Amino acid sequence: MVTDRRTGYLEELEHELDTWGLVARVVRTRSGPAFLRVVNPEAASLAEDVTCAPAPETHVHYYWWSWGERLHRVDDPGGAAVKLARVLQPLEAHGDLLGTRPLEAGMGGPDGPRPGPEGPRARSPERSASGPHPP
Repeated sequence: MVTDRRTGYLEELEHELDTWGLVARVVRTRSGPAFLRVVNPEAASLAEDVTCAPAPETHVHYYWWSWGERLHRVDDPGGAAVKLARVLQPLEAHGDLLGTRPLEAGMGGPDGPRPGPEGPRARSPERSASGPHPP
């Protein structure tokens, strides 16, 4: 079933995001497709809902940002995780991008953030009955 394949891709991304210290959970709804709720536990207001669907002009599946723009191909969940980790960093963590302060240890370099050390994980966000709409 197509939905199962899409959910599988979201679950792969969920596991990858765990290595970046982000909390992610696949949310299944009654009225729409499953989506991945991603939250930065250090700044819970920084969150994103990711969907999975093929691009309109192809049958190739992609992860999609909540605003309907392609995030990344599903065959590279690590690349998608890097993009999500960058977007879900607090503004002060991006000071290096603004030229206001040097990179902090563990924030990475030109290739982006690096996975944090293993430690206790924050609770997963609650499941929601509503979610993003497909692209």
